[in-house]
Amino acid sequence: MEHVTHGITLDGVARFVEIATDALSSAREEIDALNVYPVPDGDTGTNMFLTVSAARDALREARAGDPELSLGDGMAVLARAALMGARGNSGVILSQMLRAYVHHLAGAAIADKPAETIAAAMAEATEASYAAVGTPVEGTILTVSRAASDAALEAAGRGARTRDVFTEAAAAARAALARTPEQLDVLAHAGVVDAGGRGLCVVLDAVETTATGRRPTPWSAPIGTHLIPVATTAPGDDLTEDGPGYEVMYLLDAGDAQVADLRATLATLGDSLVVVGGDGLWNVHVHVDDVGAAIEAGITAGRPHRIRVTHFADQVAGRRRTSTRTGRGVVAVAAGPGLTALFESAGAVVVTGGPGRRPSTGQLLEAIVSCGAAEVVVLPNDGDTVRAAEIAARTAEAEHDVAVEVIPTQAQVQGLAAISVHEPGRAFDADVREMTATARHARHGAVTIAARRAITMAGPCEPGDALGVIAGDFAVVGADLETVADEVLERLLAGGGELVTIVSGEGGVELADRVAARVEQRHPTVDVAVHDGGQPRYPLLVSVE
Repeated sequence: MEHVTHGITLDGVARFVEIATDALSSAREEIDALNVYPVPDGDTGTNMFLTVSAARDALREARAGDPELSLGDGMAVLARAALMGARGNSGVILSQMLRAYVHHLAGAAIADKPAETIAAAMAEATEASYAAVGTPVEGTILTVSRAASDAALEAAGRGARTRDVFTEAAAAARAALARTPEQLDVLAHAGVVDAGGRGLCVVLDAVETTATGRRPTPWSAPIGTHLIPVATTAPGDDLTEDGPGYEVMYLLDAGDAQVADLRATLATLGDSLVVVGGDGLWNVHVHVDDVGAAIEAGITAGRPHRIRVTHFADQVAGRRRTSTRTGRGVVAVAAGPGLTALFESAGAVVVTGGPGRRPSTGQLLEAIVSCGAAEVVVLPNDGDTVRAAEIAARTAEAEHDVAVEVIPTQAQVQGLAAISVHEPGRAFDADVREMTATARHARHGAVTIAARRAITMAGPCEPGDALGVIAGDFAVVGADLETVADEVLERLLAGGGELVTIVSGEGGVELADRVAARVEQRHPTVDVAVHDGGQPRYPLLVSVE
């Protein structure tokens, strides 16, 4: 790992956002369970994950499109994506912190005084978060942010290195989090720390890991457990005795003057008001009883879009909303045009994916919802996409009238095997079990060309070498793709099999035909199916069932 010790690089920023997204994904359920303030709707961890993952996905895409992307441009992409993807009270506040942090660094000479500059950026992020909240409350994410930035300023003031500034800020945040029940009665009564503060600690721990290469000291709750039951009310009741019953969020195109008036109007309608953004684009969050008035205020100020309204009681009680959803759908991630056609011909809604262009949680969520089905099966078809699919599934279940199951397919050919036995007429659980079992029994492999020198499980390889992949690991190194493909299939068939599926990629159609002919010759009792997948990087994908 390249440590961030003397400044900030775009590689470092990208590593941070990857680590933070993974960490929030792992901590999501724990943070959701801690969520009792401002309302016990049990989604703080999910919202913070979705906010940061939106920033990660946008930065990935921008870097893929422009390998020479500058640090300033990359951080601007990250900040804007976090603003547009922000969800919930804590997610919106976190997006404002990221925006303010990036804005400060963009105007500073980082290389001259990196520790002081970074500490000042953290302080600006704290001030911006307080300013964004209609009525700041201590014992929340704001308090944790203040403790972190104060510790950063103190460390930088005594000449600490940049990495130590990050370490001390993260430690101070964890200490402040442990004190939040002393500052907010609702936390003390529930026996939990603040959920948003815990989420911010996860993000700051990711900063520390990026800067030092070390994992921070594990955090444990001073009271209570990680499995805190979320308070619920009778369906149809407001979530809190005196508080508003709805969360309203929207993006808003408007000028600064109009937003000032909007803040004043929304403050009279409800609570938990947070308005963040700038440069003509804002993210608005408020809890109200009069949803129409909150949206009308946005129309008066500018152009609201991506409007989301959540009824807290329905969200927590898990009550199904009235819906026209029927039937069962399948969402599949496809890595090439031919694979897209194969999945679509089987009735799936396809999300484009594959190496270097893995779909975001938001894209998967949109596909699940767009199915219009009451039951949806998701086939991620890539190990790195499974977790994003699971988050999208849980979010869809919480916010829409849909039951979702993710079959953790690790490869495109496993997805093809699963969808081949999909039967909408079966009971949902039975269909999922059959598809899952079929996918697991499909032994999978691939062949590709080495792009750089590396050490693999099969030994060293040089650029241009043919590589054979079995179950996700490089298992064969050779000089010829065809020879390596034969070896991969022979190893897969060593455990027996009745059906071999070969999917050709870009430039691999003739290769697939030759390899298929040899399998038929050597294994006359095995059926062979060949498809044109059109996927990049992998001339052949193969499976044995």
